Amino acid sequence: MGNVNNAALCGLWIDDAGKAHTCYATADGGRVEQVEEFKPFAWLGAEVSRDGIHVERLKGDGAFNWLAHADSLEAFGAFFKAVREGTPIDVLRPYESQWLLQRRARLFADVHFTGLRRCQLDIETGATEPGVFSDARKPGDRILAIGLQCGGRRELLTLDEETDAGEKQLLIAFNAVLRELDPDVIEGHNIFKFDFDYLRQRSRRHKVACAWGRFGQTAEFRNSRMKVAERWIDFTRCDLPGRAVIDTYLLVQLYDVTAREMTAYGLKDVAVYFGVTPESREGRTYIDGAEIQEAFRENRGDFLAYLGDDLRETKGVADVLLPTYFEQARAFPIQLQEAALRGSAGKVDLLFLEEYYHARASCPSPLEIAPFEGGFTRSFQEGVFKRVLHFDVASLYPSLLLQMDRNPKSDPLGVFIPLLRKLRDYRLKYKQLAKTAPTAAERDEAQARQITFKILINSFYGYLGFSGARFGDGELAAEVTRRGRELLQALIVEFQKYGCVILEADTDGIYLSTAEYFESPAELLAKVQTILPPGIELEHDGTYDAMFCYKAKNYALAAGGEITLRGSALRSRGIEPFLKRLGDHLIAYLLGTSTASPVVEVERLRQSIANREHPVADLAKSESLSQNPAAYEQWVAGGGKPRRAAAEVALQMNPRPRMGERVSYYVGPKAKGQTSDWQRARPLAGYDAVNAPYAVDYYIVKIDDWLERYGRFLGIQPHTEQQELTL
Repeated sequence: MGNVNNAALCGLWIDDAGKAHTCYATADGGRVEQVEEFKPFAWLGAEVSRDGIHVERLKGDGAFNWLAHADSLEAFGAFFKAVREGTPIDVLRPYESQWLLQRRARLFADVHFTGLRRCQLDIETGATEPGVFSDARKPGDRILAIGLQCGGRRELLTLDEETDAGEKQLLIAFNAVLRELDPDVIEGHNIFKFDFDYLRQRSRRHKVACAWGRFGQTAEFRNSRMKVAERWIDFTRCDLPGRAVIDTYLLVQLYDVTAREMTAYGLKDVAVYFGVTPESREGRTYIDGAEIQEAFRENRGDFLAYLGDDLRETKGVADVLLPTYFEQARAFPIQLQEAALRGSAGKVDLLFLEEYYHARASCPSPLEIAPFEGGFTRSFQEGVFKRVLHFDVASLYPSLLLQMDRNPKSDPLGVFIPLLRKLRDYRLKYKQLAKTAPTAAERDEAQARQITFKILINSFYGYLGFSGARFGDGELAAEVTRRGRELLQALIVEFQKYGCVILEADTDGIYLSTAEYFESPAELLAKVQTILPPGIELEHDGTYDAMFCYKAKNYALAAGGEITLRGSALRSRGIEPFLKRLGDHLIAYLLGTSTASPVVEVERLRQSIANREHPVADLAKSESLSQNPAAYEQWVAGGGKPRRAAAEVALQMNPRPRMGERVSYYVGPKAKGQTSDWQRARPLAGYDAVNAPYAVDYYIVKIDDWLERYGRFLGIQPHTEQQELTL
């Protein structure tokens, strides 16, 4: 690998001249830098001769059957420009992944997570105009403090004087401290869209270099976007040569794609959700955003405690979410920051490309995959059921692939199945170590690794059916899902033979109610799993006191007084707080964790809203913008429909929020020419009980709609006029 005394690689950057700058961890925890060779490469669809380019024919009949290496990045750039119009060319970027792939190297290969140099960053800013959000573009708005925490060291750098000269000195001091700390990773919550972007703009104003990278390099910024489920998030990406930037604000949203349990993504809410800060919030210093500057001037102790708590919570959230991506950087030829921002298909692709590169085998073109039927999903019951068990087929689709022992048609080397089997074995190894390793730190690390490998092997199936995957196979993916559906349906029949009431089935798992086997799930498991083919394992995955079945993929579970919600119908991030609270009240009552009927709360809400006594914040809806306000404005000008309330509110705000940010608004009374929600939506911050009140009738109808959906579970027949609320 050409490293320093076999030390572990902790940083990598390819410069414009094509040299690889590397940073290695030493045995005593230090870091040492060096410069190494790099020869960029590309796959070609035809032989092309150029000076400074070495071309070789690859084995096989893939579309890209030539491999070109360049003596320098300059020669490679000229070659790419010359051939890209006439010759098919496939270039792997960023170049750091090429360097890792060529050497079969991995970042942090021999570094434990506890040995990673992690630095948390948070800034506090002030505004010249009271009550207005600080804006880096305004000359008088400025940075008040920069907090850094690296291991046991905490630096709280503050503004000596509220002048341009004072802010410039603060930025220079920040550069010096960061250079001294020399972290592998810089972590922040919303660090891309706020902290680093604000620091960049103020540094530019004061002509201070953003010297935050290794190897004496400055930060590089570019506009970027990231898809999280159905939403796109715009942000100004910051790349630091030799370091990774980790934004926990993005990681939290990726986490919630599957969990779907979080109602807000701000640091304070997230810290409570993950248990970093107790629900009581005891011991945590809070300062309202509009009062930050005053606290800086008048109550410096509380101000610094608030900044310190932000750093503590950022680290705590990253402690939970970062290990998975750290392990991915150890598993793929990819940088840590790329691992956190890139989708699973692109990561799996790297493993295939690595094997084909070293085998000097030709590569196929990315494939278009036709749609195919997915997994079996069905809700069998509605209402509340007691004594519930959950069974799940362990890694169903990867297990079926291994059982079928069939590689994709586009994989002539036969890399897919052996690689999947190898990763499965790794996962089982670390799963066992997570239970048996001698220390808690080793068990935690093994747990992180087994979760990473679980995600990875499950991604192999998804990769098969992903349009754009070079080694995909839609027919094989369709066959796997067909077998999965048949297997789940066979298990349902088998469970029913033993008197179980099937409640919900989804792809690889079954919820059921059983009085006979509730106390002995292992006995039921032993009877049912006899129908499974070799290599397929059924597991008992959970025991619950009760389950509320609403509709497919939307249910609630209770165990030991704790409630878990699944599905957006029962917990939508965009729902108004009063309706969310009403829903939680209903579910707790139905599942028996509370004896208080929601009927009383419904009546209280009606009276409070009708009398205009209800807090407007409890009525306001919060939504993430799916489009930048300027783009939405242009779309509307061109006749775009439908109009959207959150986007209309964003147009009323100053400064305007960006795509991916959340906007809170309420709905005002109808007026002439204003009947639709989008016409009546108003920013929450602009609420005025006299001049801009909320619409009473609108929110009373919301309660009626809620009763229309859920009243039957309480024995209530809803009416849109007057409601008799009796049980």
